[in-house]
Amino acid sequence: MSPMVEKKKTSRYSPEFRERAVRLLDEHRSDYPSLSAACREIGGKLGCSGDSLHDWRKQARRDAGVQPGPTSAETARIRALEREVRELRQANEILKKASAYFAQAELDRPFRK
Repeated sequence: MSPMVEKKKTSRYSPEFRERAVRLLDEHRSDYPSLSAACREIGGKLGCSGDSLHDWRKQARRDAGVQPGPTSAETARIRALEREVRELRQANEILKKASAYFAQAELDRPFRK
């Protein structure tokens, strides 16, 4: 795959599904001895892994400002900026090579008065 082509990450679960799953987890958390037990059991009933459900809850709490860490919007912005930096570095490399090529061509050209 070319470095300029970025793979799209597709999720099996819609944002609405994730939101409902997290809400369900929060509503029924007290029915379980621990958060991990709740994630495991509720995730199993919903058809997703407990780890995924735990991660979704963590991110939802970050987005709500309850838990420290980057929000979804900040993470998306960081990824976009990193992609832009990568593209600019590649463009700079191309320009450097083109500049060196034309500079050499100018030196190789016979001198005229």
